[in-house]
Amino acid sequence: MRAAYYGKQGPAHEVFEVGEVPLPEPGPGEVRVKVAVSGVHVGDVGKRRGYWGSTMTYPRVVPHGDGAGTVDATGTGVDATRIGERVWVYLAQSYRPFGTAAEHVVVPAAHAVPLPPEADLEQAAVVGIPGITGHRAVFASGPVQGGTVLVTGPLGGVGRAALAVARRGGATVLATVRHADQVDEVLAAGAHHVVRLDTGDAVAQIRAIAPDGVDRVAEIDLAGNAAFDVEVLKHHGVIATYATSDPEAPLPYWSLAFKNITVQHLSNDDFPEEANDHAARDLTAALAAGDLRYPIAGRFTLDQIADAQDAAERTGAAGRVIITL
Repeated sequence: MRAAYYGKQGPAHEVFEVGEVPLPEPGPGEVRVKVAVSGVHVGDVGKRRGYWGSTMTYPRVVPHGDGAGTVDATGTGVDATRIGERVWVYLAQSYRPFGTAAEHVVVPAAHAVPLPPEADLEQAAVVGIPGITGHRAVFASGPVQGGTVLVTGPLGGVGRAALAVARRGGATVLATVRHADQVDEVLAAGAHHVVRLDTGDAVAQIRAIAPDGVDRVAEIDLAGNAAFDVEVLKHHGVIATYATSDPEAPLPYWSLAFKNITVQHLSNDDFPEEANDHAARDLTAALAAGDLRYPIAGRFTLDQIADAQDAAERTGAAGRVIITL
């Protein structure tokens, strides 16, 4: 089969190759998926570039954790009736050398999620890493029915998922934006209320909606927003953070402590499997209902993988980049 791969870290156009590799066979508890669409995430770029201290743990890596396609083979212990099933896959290249930038990929059966016919393959192909992270940012401390959830970075990949699942979970959903022209898009993505940070009274805006403070914050920038989060959270509230602008920045310890605020640090590769299962169910339902939609920032072929990863790095989390096979 054809696949894209690299044998060392570095710039995309210097390290990527596209060629023939052996067709993988599913082992016990696994399925093989014929990939239709491979999703490119900034995390895939980071692994290839060596960001965040990542190293080459395998001599050759076929990248990309996310994708969508059709099950075409099953391993022992997996019902063969799954063959022909449309699925989206996640964590394909987590602790494994073979991701979705190939004509076929093998994943644990639970990581190939059945996709209803009304769900779009392109959307399903990009939901994995950001979607599951957004879901965890909302639900890591339990249900949100009747609660209040604040989402920062709501137009990013994680933020869009957090908006959708928090609203579907019964929360009142608030989101912060920096520019007036973002308000309508954030409302359309699922927020009940949008708070503008450029007006100078963002805390007052939030307190007018949630006088006692919000229950949870799905936080894109812990270093930049921790002090603000303390002001708008109620006592015993939760900050669930998946990124930071400065990994070495100090936190306002006593302000957090006096309000008994919990700070949860999230990394997608290592969520509990029951949390992944919960997220997969909820995200599939949100995709099928049209409540979760990602802008597609670029479409590429497998031979254009270097261009695709460069586009993903430029775009960041604002739009998804895909490779069609």
